Amino acid sequence: MRTVPRWALVSSGCPPVLLISGWTVAARLEGPAYDPVTQTISVLAAYGAAGFWVMTVAMLALGACHLLTAWALRAAALAGRLALAAGGVAALMVALLPTPSSGGSLRHGSVATLAFTLLAVWPVLATERGGGAPWALRPAPCVAATAVMCAGAAWFLVEASRQGSAGAVERLVTGFQSVWPFVVVVSCVLASPPATPPSSPRTPPLPPSGG
Repeated sequence: MRTVPRWALVSSGCPPVLLISGWTVAARLEGPAYDPVTQTISVLAAYGAAGFWVMTVAMLALGACHLLTAWALRAAALAGRLALAAGGVAALMVALLPTPSSGGSLRHGSVATLAFTLLAVWPVLATERGGGAPWALRPAPCVAATAVMCAGAAWFLVEASRQGSAGAVERLVTGFQSVWPFVVVVSCVLASPPATPPSSPRTPPLPPSGG
């Protein structure tokens, strides 16, 4: 099995911290006028929002982390790594194409949808069918992860259409998407064979002393 460097634990562990701390700080800056249950994260990242710069920095850092993790995740199938990397690039584009202060934005909506789709399908594309594959790269967990994300997307659309708890559902789904790369990396690191210490040179026996 191809090993995954331990620094990938950092690149994969940072996205959930960046995302959750970003929307928490931005919401505090926005004040009581913002409702995190019904309003989406994009509202916090819109031009003119008090937390615009916080969410922009968080999304840029998150996209960069996904790119680094995709590079390091050598144990996963190439298609999954490419999808994760593309999801990272799409996350960068989400930060660079925020919504306007009022109304919607087709460009922002398009790249946000693309980012979500790529980060939802990369687990199933990363599947390794070999017997020695790490737990989180086996077919059942990979399919389950993608299914949970797709179900979350359907739930979000339902809540958005009826003006319900779209913000809360979006946070649950994007939070799960940000955590899954870390789960995969941890499973790969735990499955890596332990390093074999270098063998010490054998000391030749001493000749018998004369008596």
